[in-house]
Amino acid sequence: MSEPKRLLIIDDDPDFVAGLKAILVKAKYDVDVAYNPKSGLQALRTKAYDLLLLDVMMGRGAEGIMIARKLGKDPTLRDLPVLIITGIREQMAFLFPGQAVHPHFVPVDELVEKPVEPKLLLEKVQALMKTAETRKAKSQ
Repeated sequence: MSEPKRLLIIDDDPDFVAGLKAILVKAKYDVDVAYNPKSGLQALRTKAYDLLLLDVMMGRGAEGIMIARKLGKDPTLRDLPVLIITGIREQMAFLFPGQAVHPHFVPVDELVEKPVEPKLLLEKVQALMKTAETRKAKSQ
């Protein structure tokens, strides 16, 4: 049997994170949590993850965008799939669902709006995992 996929949630809302984590753990994912951008980046640099679930609005503003941009510039992390889960849409220069108004605004693979339905969350996570595996297989 294969190892469970490891996911990281970076979100500063403990109640929302608890709900997300419960859904993902029930679906047999190994889930770590960071409640702020600094500890999230530290986790990304110390462990290998298969997917990042990222909130945009944290701390002093849209710090999730800063994380996504840092990932895009880091050769060891740039291929990590990113699922943005946020309560804002057009305010962050995105058309819904997930299509950036400007393609280089922020590198994300998918965007869903809070609150996210459990079924939709699991569909998006599974689709991103499959896409990442296909990309990885093609690059080898």
